[in-house]
Amino acid sequence: MFDIGFSELLVIAVVAVLVLGPERLPKAARVAGLWVRRARAQWYSVRSELERELAADELKRSLRETETQMRDIDASVRAADAEARREFDAMRSATKAVAVEAAEVVEPPPALTPTDHRDAPGYARGYEPEPDDVSEDHASGEARDGRA
Repeated sequence: MFDIGFSELLVIAVVAVLVLGPERLPKAARVAGLWVRRARAQWYSVRSELERELAADELKRSLRETETQMRDIDASVRAADAEARREFDAMRSATKAVAVEAAEVVEPPPALTPTDHRDAPGYARGYEPEPDDVSEDHASGEARDGRA
């Protein structure tokens, strides 16, 4: 703050002794010390208040930047979500359209049962097995095929 050396302090002390005299000098030194102490305390108070305000401004600026970044991220996530939903809906509708088209073009063949031998090689049309040829004896649970 002030750059006062020893020689300047010595000159001030000599002038103070000459002007005030030895009786009033101690009281004047105490008052001067009180004023210096008050000025120093006021200076530190102003400085610390400025530092606090600067820190608060920096914190507010950082918070605004973070909020802006969060909004940007939120917007990009929402846009990606909307795009993914559009693509999913398009795929679903395309899949449904293909399924409907395939169902119209291809008819499923009639279901074959284990006793259905019409498509088997050697099947003679017009031949139907007699009920006595292959039947099950309900009393004993054994199969009877006419060979006894």
